[in-house]
Amino acid sequence: MEEAPRHRLHSGLRLWEFPDQYVIEPTDGSAAPCLDISRLDGSMKLIDQVAECNSLRVPKIRSIFGVVGMLKLLAGSYLVVVTESESVGSFLGHPIFRINSLKVLPCDHSLKNSPDEQKKVETDFSRLLSVAERTNGLYFSYEINMTLSAQRLHDLGDESKSLPLWRQAEPRFLWNNYMLEVLIDNKLDQFLLPVIQGSFHSFQTAIGRDIVDITLIARRCTRRNGTRMWRRGADPDGYVANFVETEQIVHMNGYTSSFAQIRGSMPFMWEQIVDLTYKPKFEIVQPEEAARIAERHFLDLRKKYGSVLAVDLVNKHGGEGHLSERFAGAMQHINGDDVRYLHFDFHRICGHIHFERLAILYEQMEDFLDKNGYFLLNEKGEKMKEQSGIVRTNCIDCLDRTNVTQSMIGRKMLELQLRRIGVFGAEEAISSHLNFDERYKILWANHGDDISIQYSGTPALKGDFVRYGRRTVQGVLNDGWNALARYYLNNFADGTKQDAIDLVQGHYIVAVNRDMAPVPRKGGLEAVANFPVALAVVLISLWFATISVKRAGSDYKHLFFSLVWAGISVAVAAFMRANGRIFCNRPRLHKPRP
Repeated sequence: MEEAPRHRLHSGLRLWEFPDQYVIEPTDGSAAPCLDISRLDGSMKLIDQVAECNSLRVPKIRSIFGVVGMLKLLAGSYLVVVTESESVGSFLGHPIFRINSLKVLPCDHSLKNSPDEQKKVETDFSRLLSVAERTNGLYFSYEINMTLSAQRLHDLGDESKSLPLWRQAEPRFLWNNYMLEVLIDNKLDQFLLPVIQGSFHSFQTAIGRDIVDITLIARRCTRRNGTRMWRRGADPDGYVANFVETEQIVHMNGYTSSFAQIRGSMPFMWEQIVDLTYKPKFEIVQPEEAARIAERHFLDLRKKYGSVLAVDLVNKHGGEGHLSERFAGAMQHINGDDVRYLHFDFHRICGHIHFERLAILYEQMEDFLDKNGYFLLNEKGEKMKEQSGIVRTNCIDCLDRTNVTQSMIGRKMLELQLRRIGVFGAEEAISSHLNFDERYKILWANHGDDISIQYSGTPALKGDFVRYGRRTVQGVLNDGWNALARYYLNNFADGTKQDAIDLVQGHYIVAVNRDMAPVPRKGGLEAVANFPVALAVVLISLWFATISVKRAGSDYKHLFFSLVWAGISVAVAAFMRANGRIFCNRPRLHKPRP
């Protein structure tokens, strides 16, 4: 797929940082004009060449690899650029790069004349941009649209293929969609770098004399993007949390074949607000709206993918059971020829070690997979098959159980594809080729870890089964550590991270009349809630109680003080338990329910 030269992205750039302006100079031999950005107000214009330097205007010069976009806050604008990237493989023959480092460049000199209160608010917002600089799993290409699957790219018309990459892009998978708006308004097509968030891994191996290339791509939807506990379920428009499209592509003997599947949170409004407990309770919000929201969600999926098989992996009992029951109830109004709901109680059937029992699930979905197939091009680039339906998998987080299940489905479909191409015999399997099998497991394990880190902050649980085909002692220990890490991040870090995501993706747009309004002071319990202080009081009180007991003997005075210290410890711990939500790190931009 080639784009018109006038729209070709600049693949080499040099950034000149002057005291009053940034100048981005193309270094790819295109002789194109430079982009001038004012550090006063962020205004942009094209100039023929970089201005001459002198002793008063000594620039800092560095290479950059793309312009991600610009964000405007209260008074200043902030340019986001790629400062480090590396090649990670190719997508349909075009190089793909991973972003290793972003840099936010302030254009905020106008702040000097702003009131002190406005400077303070601007500083608070700009701190969130420093959190956004550490975003994981960002990928781009200078040559091909990564937001579309191989099938959708093949089906693009000639007119669409001649458009700039950002115009071809699927907006829901374009991570910097909001940040590009300023550059789009200034008609800066050659500087507009489309970026996706997700995962990209590939490997090459031999089957006999044949060489096979396997690529696995994840594309994260931005509509309801966020962190594990602060983005659950769906919004009123049917967009769900942790919605990820996974595409598996195989190149072999001139053939290209791909298979896509998706994951996403249960499509109705529910939440699980952190409150210091290990597993906060699930709450269904506006249950009367569940059927309408689910219907809207699946209508969107059918338009984009065709038929849908919704595989629900959550438990049938306990808190998960209430969610599953609501999901099944909503699906009763939607089930039909194009949409089918299938429940599989993963934990009851597979437990923590018997994941081979997923074969039971595959038997129940095999007819759907056979009917809806996969995408296949022959040596001449002619379409021989197309994928006409999608498997949608969910558990609670759409991470650990979902990763194991999707890797099983991907393996089964790859074997079908290799048999169709003529490389595998009728009963031949990936497991009979040891090197292929090992690298394929690692491919899916890395894929699952990437998606999990973006949503939960840690690698996926149960990753040892995906990586090695069995549960291991080290894998169980890693799961324990990652579960504790998730607890800490969910309770004490993810609120701020959620604010940063909302800000850079345009889910929260800074407005002077709202953000400069006086912020109401915290009142009541929230005014005194401080987790480190409360925890310190509990631990110190326990320590004093222990010391007093040791000294008590027949001295009732020490015994009395030990009871007092123990009572203080228990009382503070009980207060924290009863009011856990106010001790957690919560989003401030889109405030959750108290």
